[in-house]
Amino acid sequence: MSALSSFLFANPSLIDGAGRLLDFWGTYDAYNISRSPAEADAKALYADWRSVGEDLLIALNQVQTQSREQAL
Repeated sequence: MSALSSFLFANPSLIDGAGRLLDFWGTYDAYNISRSPAEADAKALYADWRSVGEDLLIALNQVQTQSREQAL
């Protein structure tokens, strides 16, 4: 999973997971927050379109490579 698709979620480590075993009141939960729902939506929309753009760039590079190989 790329950073663009998971920036709104917490990414706990092994130590964080172990610490949650003793967190009976749920005070250890930490999430990436935005100032408003509109800001969170804008960030998510930006990340979605950036991910689409990166996928398109990868596909274009693959097509260019294949067409060069076929031309030889």
